[in-house]
Amino acid sequence: MYQLDTPIYFYLFIVIPLFIITHIFLIRWKIKTQKKFTSSSNLSVLSPYKSFFKFNLKFILFIICLSFIIFGLVNPKIGTELESVKREGVDIIFALDVSKSMLAEDIAPNRLEKSKRLVSAIIDDLVSDRIGIIAYAATAVPQLPITTDYGSAKMFLQSLNTNLLSSQGTAINEAISLGVNSFNLDEKTNKILVLISDGEDHNNFSNEFVLEAKKKGIKIFTFGVGYELGSPIPIKVNGVIQNYKKDNNNEVVITKRNSNFLMNISNESGGAYLDGNNTKNVTEFFKEKLKEIDKNEFEAKKFVSFKDRFQLFLIIALIVICIDFFVLETRTKWIKKMNLFNEN
Repeated sequence: MYQLDTPIYFYLFIVIPLFIITHIFLIRWKIKTQKKFTSSSNLSVLSPYKSFFKFNLKFILFIICLSFIIFGLVNPKIGTELESVKREGVDIIFALDVSKSMLAEDIAPNRLEKSKRLVSAIIDDLVSDRIGIIAYAATAVPQLPITTDYGSAKMFLQSLNTNLLSSQGTAINEAISLGVNSFNLDEKTNKILVLISDGEDHNNFSNEFVLEAKKKGIKIFTFGVGYELGSPIPIKVNGVIQNYKKDNNNEVVITKRNSNFLMNISNESGGAYLDGNNTKNVTEFFKEKLKEIDKNEFEAKKFVSFKDRFQLFLIIALIVICIDFFVLETRTKWIKKMNLFNEN
């Protein structure tokens, strides 16, 4: 396996054909100019030590040197080893509500974007914990399995939107069930399920799912976004509000945060509830909670360690430069004795 650090430098190879064309024209110009003064036989007598082969050899060495310098600038990175890392941490799965009510803008820019920023801020404070991501509305779907790749987690996090699931509602039951099943229950690591929602539209919620999570040693933390006063759900086209979501009676729907509902879930599981509107408070709270939880050792997934290889190409280029330094356009005595180029 390999990857190229800066492949844009490959465009420098365009100059090599230009050098070759220039070299050919230079040779033809030299031959044509020499013929104006004397014949080839006379020239060999006048310049017996002139080496036409070495002139071309120096140019070939120049092209080789330039090619290796370009490869050095590109910096190919080659995976030479597989590593298995032992870490200590907690398994955390973030379950984000992507129902339409999360588009309410009572918290800027809206509840869903606030939730994503909240999770991103928490991830920034993590060191060796494993994380996963679930999205849910009327159903729940996994977005990222348990991993230590925080970069991938942020990438998947940013892709979440309210169009991800066609069916609407807030099926907390399915989110908790999928979250529980996403953990490796055979491992002895402590496990946390983080539900981030406004707590609205909880369809047929059953406390049994929360008790099942608690039975399996999974604590549920809930963070509520939005405000109890509520807000309408905007319908936008190209980022411009065209209307607001309405119910069957053609009345504008006002979505309100249900903090009590989210609080009951966290209390039943032995977790905690917190107002998710203040990112700093949530990150500090979560950081302190993680300090209280025992860290267990686990083995991270094996990954390829890419190593820079530009040094090799630059060393070869340096060697070629050194060789070029000793290859003169005249027939040096020690090379003449060896008759390497059959020029005697």
